[in-house]
Amino acid sequence: MPGDPLTVAETLRCQARSRGDHPLLVCDDDRLGYAQADRRSAELARALIARGAGKGTHVGLLYPNGAGFVVGMLAAARIGAVVIPFSTFVTAAEMRQQLVDSDTEILLATPSFRSHDYVRRLAKVLEHAELDGDDRLFVTATPQLRRVIVDAERACRLAPGVDPALLAAMEDDVDGCDPLAIVYTSGSTSTPKGVVHTHAALLAHQRNLNEIRGLTASDRLFCNSPFFWIGGFAFGLLATLVAGSTLVCSNATDAGRTLDLLERERPTITNGFAAGIAHLADHPSFPGRDLSSMRRGNLYPIMAPGARPADPELRHNMLGLTEAGSVVLVSGDESDQPESRRGSFGRPAPGFDTMIVGRDESGVGELCIRGPYVMQGYYQRSREECFDADGWFHTGDLVREDADGFFYFVGRLSGMIKTAGANVSPAEVEQAIAKAGGVVAHVVAIPDTRRGELVAAVVVVPDDQGAFDEAALRERLRETLSAYKIPRRIVALPAADVPLLSSGKVDLQRLRKLFDA
Repeated sequence: MPGDPLTVAETLRCQARSRGDHPLLVCDDDRLGYAQADRRSAELARALIARGAGKGTHVGLLYPNGAGFVVGMLAAARIGAVVIPFSTFVTAAEMRQQLVDSDTEILLATPSFRSHDYVRRLAKVLEHAELDGDDRLFVTATPQLRRVIVDAERACRLAPGVDPALLAAMEDDVDGCDPLAIVYTSGSTSTPKGVVHTHAALLAHQRNLNEIRGLTASDRLFCNSPFFWIGGFAFGLLATLVAGSTLVCSNATDAGRTLDLLERERPTITNGFAAGIAHLADHPSFPGRDLSSMRRGNLYPIMAPGARPADPELRHNMLGLTEAGSVVLVSGDESDQPESRRGSFGRPAPGFDTMIVGRDESGVGELCIRGPYVMQGYYQRSREECFDADGWFHTGDLVREDADGFFYFVGRLSGMIKTAGANVSPAEVEQAIAKAGGVVAHVVAIPDTRRGELVAAVVVVPDDQGAFDEAALRERLRETLSAYKIPRRIVALPAADVPLLSSGKVDLQRLRKLFDA
């Protein structure tokens, strides 16, 4: 709408003025108010300026959900830098690949998270160059990277040397059409792609989605989506900032602590991946918890009994895409639907044109989208690699549409595996297994009640080989693949027993049946 802030800096300043003491983020014991977020991100922004950052600088963020990510994102966005979120699952090999592909110049990182030692992984990537040093980096493995900042507090000591008027001027120079973020997604091949989105597009899209789902300044949103993926970054964090509401999240590994947080903070709406919170409902204390505040959203296993559907398939689901800036198919109707609408994913969100191409006899075809909220493109890819001649983005999602305009997700053209909300490319896993184990593998998805799908692999071994060492393969894969990409189930099969189609290609359907037992 006319008059709405077009940049992250404008949005933050507006909320800080009108509701400075209101909490923006509550993550376990960490709390961050709007005015505090304004002050802290301004200080870090000035520290980034002191290190040469400005409009167009690519700033990587390697943080779990929490104040560190939020402050880092706001600081970079304020000066027109481009935010590059890194997955907390990232291995050293994946880290190097993304640093190079994204042309990251400054990396803001936490030293560690859970079992992940990022300082050690960075040391492998950067040839043991000094982190947090005052001198710029010049490393062959990551040619564009100039600084790694692990100690943000130390970095902020340079902030007083930068005039606040300079920061204000740099903020004013940022336009809504400037890139805000490059968010990485697994492609249909082994190479992840960086999706470019602008300030205005992401913010306006979240305003529309907030209106549909009823997210207002009085709400508290509990979101379990990681901020480094588009669901957490846009549909969680940016949506909260736009609405002036509060975002509640948790990094606790103890389900009891997360349940304590939910009882204490009393979120009103939920969003994320049900597989990621199923363990909360399994906790012994769950039956006695007062979670009655959560009456809207899609994390059904932990919502109040009255808000929890008897059959989730009779509630509208949502379809989100990194390329669409989060959710593209949605409905604000959270009531049970008629049986004829079972499995509905709602209708296209405002601002999206949709087209289904290549329909079969049952009406199933590939979803194509275009409009102002679709990505600018893939970073360092030509427009022809991103869109067709008429400007349509071909999503690779197979859908059908009913007579009332409701869409139904059927599957993926590429065979992409969706496990607990994360996309996994079978080709990437197959290549990693070939490199780590020297064997051919066929990676498939198998159904799972909690995670939606599991990554599974059939490893082809020579007919004369003895016992296959599955544990050794998994250990080697940990060096190159994030944990969620490593197959949960592995079957070793002699080459002569691999089922084939009449065309000579591997019969993936019959391979999947090997995991039925």
